[in-house]
Amino acid sequence: MRYIPPEDFGLNRGTGAFSPLTGKTATMLTFRVYSVFQGKRDVETVLTMGIMEDVSIIPQPAGDTDKVDLIMNVVERPSGGFSAGGGISSGITSGPLSGLIGSFAYSHRNVFGRNQKLNISLERGQIDSIFRINYTDPWIEGDDKRTSRSIMVQNSRTPGTLVHGNQPDNSNLTIGRVTAGIEFSRPIRPKWSGTAGLIFQHAGARDEKGNPIIKDFYSSPLTASGKTHDDMLIAKFESVYTGSGDHGSSMFVFNVEQGLPVLPEWLFFNRVTARARKGVEVGPARILLSLSGGHVVGNFSPHEAFAIGGTNSVRGYEEGAVGSGRSYVVGSSEISFPMLGPVEGVIFSDYGTDLGSGPTVPGDPAGARLKPGSGYGYGFGIRVDSPLGPLRLEYAFNDRQAKRFHFGVGHRN
Repeated sequence: MRYIPPEDFGLNRGTGAFSPLTGKTATMLTFRVYSVFQGKRDVETVLTMGIMEDVSIIPQPAGDTDKVDLIMNVVERPSGGFSAGGGISSGITSGPLSGLIGSFAYSHRNVFGRNQKLNISLERGQIDSIFRINYTDPWIEGDDKRTSRSIMVQNSRTPGTLVHGNQPDNSNLTIGRVTAGIEFSRPIRPKWSGTAGLIFQHAGARDEKGNPIIKDFYSSPLTASGKTHDDMLIAKFESVYTGSGDHGSSMFVFNVEQGLPVLPEWLFFNRVTARARKGVEVGPARILLSLSGGHVVGNFSPHEAFAIGGTNSVRGYEEGAVGSGRSYVVGSSEISFPMLGPVEGVIFSDYGTDLGSGPTVPGDPAGARLKPGSGYGYGFGIRVDSPLGPLRLEYAFNDRQAKRFHFGVGHRN
């Protein structure tokens, strides 16, 4: 097989699919034996970039009788556009439009004709708001390890109810964060990937009127520094194992974050988290087991404590109602089975604990709110496939004889 570079056809590398990107994805090489399987795999690889509408390889006779020229024809899909959607926030547990979020975004999937992606999004809810700009280069030019680079800037406001909720005066507080960072990711080995990054965060709490506050109703501190905000520079490392990619397949995530006190007032801490999931098919049913845990040492913001309880944690409890601590473990088991068309049923049980670490959080916000520190829940529900992802409606009982409905969009974390 003989590969003819695009410039020999008089094509511009900066337009359409004929760019350095195409050369990265094609594995058929000059003067190698032609393989139909290899050609099919190259077509599939180009399609997975998400920027091509159609890809085909057409063989053409070459000057020599024992050689062939392969021409890859591509049709590029529109690379930019606007979108809108909605979702559910886990941090709001009351109100007429409890937890509903609307979103609006602009995305460009092929910046500079190199498959680099730009996404600008805004999410807005009753209390939540997130404005985010993300720029991603999925394969840094000149790197043979398939390293990607992502640059992110974000301004967010989220409810503080997970740790500092249940104010006796029914007031609400929010956590505002301004975040900027850069991350590099690459495959480590088959089914394993790694990410390393550096992130700066400026965070503080505000009352319902938007005024900065440093203590909640119970006089528990809302910042580690005692000021109206905390600053931190975080070095991050994450390793991810994924099986087949299906939600029911095996998965393992290990994450380490280290606060770097470059300036004396910046926070110094270490946070380690891990998540594991294993799915097993038993006839038409599927058993899904999951386990997550984490621990943090050092000087950290109280609102960054691990919150336990809620739709994506221990069902049967409100969000964060089991506890909040420096450490946590949450385990879950589910049995799902098909019912009718896109609808499936599910039976589940969850357990979570802060491992007795609630009082070690500055101000002991969990103890002030008489959170138990551990608890379990069980119940049943249905799930419906939709364009937004699985819609989950569940009814749960907890160990305190309380009952609660849970609604979620997408798979549990």
